[in-house]
Amino acid sequence: MAVAKTRTSTFSRNLSTAAPSHGPGLKCGPNGTVFLSSGIPDLDKILGGGFPLGSLVMVMEDAEAPHHMLLLRNFMAQGLVLGQHLLYSSPARDPRGFLGTLPSPAASKDDKSRERDPDQEKGLRIAWQYKKYFGENQLDGQRDGKHEYSNEFDLRKPLERHFINGPRVDCVSIQDCPDLSTLRDRCATFLSQFPRNDGSISCAGRIAIQSFCAPQCAYSNMEWDMLSFIRSLKSMVRSSNSVAIITFPPSLLSPSFCKRWQHMADTLLSVKAIQDEDKELAQLLTGYQDMVGFLNVHKVARINTQVPVILEATTFSIKLQKRRYLVLECLNQAPVDGSSGTSYGTSGGCSSSSKTGNLDF
Repeated sequence: MAVAKTRTSTFSRNLSTAAPSHGPGLKCGPNGTVFLSSGIPDLDKILGGGFPLGSLVMVMEDAEAPHHMLLLRNFMAQGLVLGQHLLYSSPARDPRGFLGTLPSPAASKDDKSRERDPDQEKGLRIAWQYKKYFGENQLDGQRDGKHEYSNEFDLRKPLERHFINGPRVDCVSIQDCPDLSTLRDRCATFLSQFPRNDGSISCAGRIAIQSFCAPQCAYSNMEWDMLSFIRSLKSMVRSSNSVAIITFPPSLLSPSFCKRWQHMADTLLSVKAIQDEDKELAQLLTGYQDMVGFLNVHKVARINTQVPVILEATTFSIKLQKRRYLVLECLNQAPVDGSSGTSYGTSGGCSSSSKTGNLDF
């Protein structure tokens, strides 16, 4: 008896092949995209998983407040905690001193409960029957791997020294560089360690460049040279298992070159400080007293697809929860007080009469 063969299209996906395994801190996404965490769980959710490998992220700074440093610190600390390689460049004389300001991962709720009362487990009588299905090692592995991809960081607690003092960290000062060829060579050497292939990804790299067009740099007036460097860096990053993030003050660039820089970015973000004692904004938004700034998402990286990303919101508030944890939230309008003015619900009359009776057509 002949066996009927199922007809398959030439475009069907072969599901028999096993998915490639990736190292810690990497997450598979749609269309073969592999994400790398930004170090901020809320930002990962907004971007659909994080920063895709091979993408260039650009952050426009605010001249009034260094809120871009919050994004850089979490991005760099997340990579060091996961054992990923890091190349950091800044206009400071000693860029390695900035590593001492990186935050430390916050303890999870499970760790706090275990540290608070370790003898409490002896008297537990809840869910004891599930121990026969899961071993103790498996339960511990699930609790320990909860924040394997993205951690919450305590901004008041510095990162441990053994993460910083290691061969995985490389620092470059761009203040002493007469041109960008030295920085380009350092980036090329760093990215050569993470060639892109179709197999498993054991490790990924991170590049963080702070205040790229700072006035203390010798090349700050060479706009075409800086644009050429960004273009070459994007091409090198795209062919490697790494992510590069560049922060720059747009006020120091001409409007035409600022638009060119924004066009080169795969993911484009901007931060803005909140003016002190803005009473109108305080009445308009809820939780204004806890806000320290705003984060705007101008562009989201789309690799291996042409489907655009439609975000529910593009502007988010930056809050410091308990003055320790960085949190991003959507902007919520404060409720309108009926005694202070006319609200939207009571302004539906079709005539100019102020009576509260029936509508006068």
